[in-house]
Amino acid sequence: MKYIFQLMIILAVSFAGEFLHVVVPLPVPASVYGLIILLILLITKIVKLSQVETTANYMISIMPLFFIEPSVALMTSFGIVKGSVIPLCIASFLS
Repeated sequence: MKYIFQLMIILAVSFAGEFLHVVVPLPVPASVYGLIILLILLITKIVKLSQVETTANYMISIMPLFFIEPSVALMTSFGIVKGSVIPLCIASFLS
């Protein structure tokens, strides 16, 4: 039950970020709004770290799974990307 409560907090913050993305006319991704909201909630202690920590740590531990699909897509479309490998590597390194 603890995990469901923690996930609901994270999903509520994500939903608030999506809502702000639609309402506020700035070119900021919804996930950034969600991160800022969660940061503010954690700093003001409205949401305590212990209320989201276990689920957040689990989500971070499975994060590499989300990179499998883009990696495979890059491998299958290497012919298209081949001419831009060096600029892409430089941009990735700088960012």
